[in-house]
Formats: sequence, C-alpha cells, structure tokens
Amino acid sequence: METLHLADRSLRLERMPLRQDDRLRAWDSADEYLLQQCRENPAARSDHATLIVNDSFGALATALASVFPEQRITSWSDSHLGELALAHNLSLNGLPRDSVEFLPGDRDPAGPVDLVLMKFPKSMVWWEDLLLRLRPALTAETTIISGGMIKHSPARAFQLLETVLGPTKTSRGWKKARLAHTRFDPDLSLSPGLPPAVFDLEEFGLSLLGGSNVFSRGRLDLGTRVLLEYLPATDEPLKIADLGCGNGVLALALARNCPNAAILGLDESYQAVASARQNAVRAGLVGKGVGERLRFEVSAGLDPAEAESLDLVVCNPPFHQGQNRGDQIAWEMFVQAKRSLRPGGRLYVVGNRHLGYHLKLKRLFSSCESLAAHPKFVVLRASRFSDQ
Repeated sequence: METLHLADRSLRLERMPLRQDDRLRAWDSADEYLLQQCRENPAARSDHATLIVNDSFGALATALASVFPEQRITSWSDSHLGELALAHNLSLNGLPRDSVEFLPGDRDPAGPVDLVLMKFPKSMVWWEDLLLRLRPALTAETTIISGGMIKHSPARAFQLLETVLGPTKTSRGWKKARLAHTRFDPDLSLSPGLPPAVFDLEEFGLSLLGGSNVFSRGRLDLGTRVLLEYLPATDEPLKIADLGCGNGVLALALARNCPNAAILGLDESYQAVASARQNAVRAGLVGKGVGERLRFEVSAGLDPAEAESLDLVVCNPPFHQGQNRGDQIAWEMFVQAKRSLRPGGRLYVVGNRHLGYHLKLKRLFSSCESLAAHPKFVVLRASRFSDQ
C-alpha cells in the first residue's frame, strides 16, 4: 500500500486487483499535477459538479472527495476494476461510497459540468469517442484539464482536444508529467460520438460490432482467430465461461458449436459487454431480453461462477493493464479458472508464444498440452483432475 501526500493530509491508495507486495502505485505524477491544479482553481472550491475521466484506480476521485467534500463528483470510466478500486480506496480512507458517483463507459455524462479532469487513455480511438460524448455536458465556463505522463501522452491526444473540444494550451513538464488546459468551443459542429466498428466473419456466419474501447474493435485479432479453430463442438449440456469476452466472438462461436451448453461471457469493460450483448442479438442467438443459455456480464473475473461449477473456460488474456505490461492479469485468470472448473474440466488459452503461459499453467493444472503452434501464438489446453 502506498500513501499519496497532499498539502494537509495523506491518503492510502491501492490498485485492483489487490496483490501482496504490489510494487506499482495506484497513481502517478500526472494525478499529482492535476490535483495541484485543482487546489489552485476556483472551480474546485464550491458546490460545483466535477467530472473525472479515466481515473484508473480512483486516486483522483478519492483525493477530491477528501479535500472538497462539498463537490458533486462523478467518475466516468469503462473499467469495472476501476469501479472496484474507487469503492475500495474511498472506504480505505474513511469516505462514504456515495461521495463519488461512478458512471460506466457505456453511458454518457449529464451536464452541466463545472470542472473536468481527464487522464489520457492508451487508445486514441477511445479518447476521441470520450471527447465527442463529453461535449453535451460542457459549457463555455467549464474548466477542462487533461494530463498524463509525457511518455504516454502522444501528440494525437492534444490534437484531439483541439479539434473536438476547443483551443488547448499545454503546461510545462513536471515530474515527467504534462497537462493540457482546454477552453470549450460550443460552436464546433461535431457528431455525438464514434459509431461502432462492424466487420463480418463469413466463415463463422457472424457480423460483429465493437464500441470504441473494445479490444480489436474493427477486426478479428489473430490470436482469437487461431483459438476459434480449436474450440470444442459437442451436444453435451456443458457449463462454459468466456473469460475476458471482448465483443463476444468466442462465446458466440461456442453457442453454435455446443447447442445445449449454458455460456457466460465476462469482461471488466462495460463497452465490451454491451457490444457482446448486441452481437448475440445480431447473431440470432438470444432475443432482445436477457438470454438464458447465453449471457454476458460485467465482472472483474470469474466471481459470478461458483467453485467447481464449470466444465469449460476459454480465455484470450490481456498482457497489459493500462500502460503497464505483465502477466499478472493472465495469472489471476488462470487461478480463477482452476477454482471454477469442476474435476475433469478444461481451460483453453491462446497467448503470444514468448509469454510462456504453458509453464504457468503447469504450475496450476494436472496437465497442459499444446494444441497449435503458430509463429506468434500458441493454443493451450489445461485439464483439472479430481485430485487437485
């Protein structure tokens, strides 16, 4: 646990998922720079509406709720992990959960907003979409401050602020961070957001759409394409989970391969789950209501699944969390899969060859075999035996 020191108080902050001896902080210098600007800005000192965008672990929202309890603070993020981190860090610092409203990324903010604090995301498509959807909540009097670490702040991020919101000035660098101050131009004529990307998979009879923050939104990524060829096909009444489902393509393919299976798609991105639900309807696999055989839920992992309740888990795990690369998320997915699989259950995984997932899976499962060896990817099948 790290401590963020403000002028007159200290805050304990943790990242999600919680890990022992986590060496990464829940905030960076750009967060500190933004908070410094807030303390000097009149827009943050009264009963004003503040919108915080892309606050990965709730550091900004927790700090503002602590320093300015009279503010009406909303945190807008597409990450369920971010939502959990926000609730955790508020509680950790003795702040009520309702001191900050969480707004998921598949919904738009309401205005008018007096102060906007934003962190640059990794995806510039997502950034452009956020800025377009933000415009209706702004007024000419809104204070808009964006920031990020200089090495993670592409020129495109500043260009989009100029073209979508209005004139923008950048600050001097401070502790390897940089801010942008934007003056909203209400006269710009722009769309209310980016349309979803749509592409066809004729060989699977699917037409898929993806929101702006969905992994591989406008095409089928190569790893998933390789894994699709090795998914099982059976009439057995299996219970299956697609962990990190994205646009739902693996779950949809399994729904067709396994007509008697109950399939649950899980992702921590609200936009991903919304896209997957739409794709299930587009594929004619569920109606517009809630499907019984094929469901998609927002989740930080396999928490909705009971221990030893699943026959099959499929997974194309991410190898980064925000700007940080590593296999921590994948490892947690593998641990959750082992807990959720019943004896005899199997986990199908695709990953880059250099990540060495087979070694990690052999530490957890009774057996791990390679089903396919692509020049870049490997498809692995791990089995859980009854003695585990």
